[in-house]
Amino acid sequence: MIPQISPIELKQWLDEGMQFVLLDVRTDEEVDLCALPGHTHIPMNLIPMRYNELPDDVPIVVYCHHGIRSLHTAMYLAEAGFEQLYNLQGGIDAWSVLVDSEMPRY
Repeated sequence: MIPQISPIELKQWLDEGMQFVLLDVRTDEEVDLCALPGHTHIPMNLIPMRYNELPDDVPIVVYCHHGIRSLHTAMYLAEAGFEQLYNLQGGIDAWSVLVDSEMPRY
């Protein structure tokens, strides 16, 4: 089971300067529209080839548009041996509604 983190909780982690990786698994085109600050971008389809770029000693918060692709990616990473995984509940869309109304929605 992959724990969910709400946009509000993620904002608190960012504000507190907590050490973690913010992994954006959306397409290049989606990232061009909007993205969270300080993210690492690896499109979902490239995760199997590039997950070795991710640290395994800090939490990883995975996000996408609505939270479905990121959940599947987090489950894949868990199978690959990563332990501190979180899925951004509602994805970047929920972030734009609950945290940053200036962020474009699509």
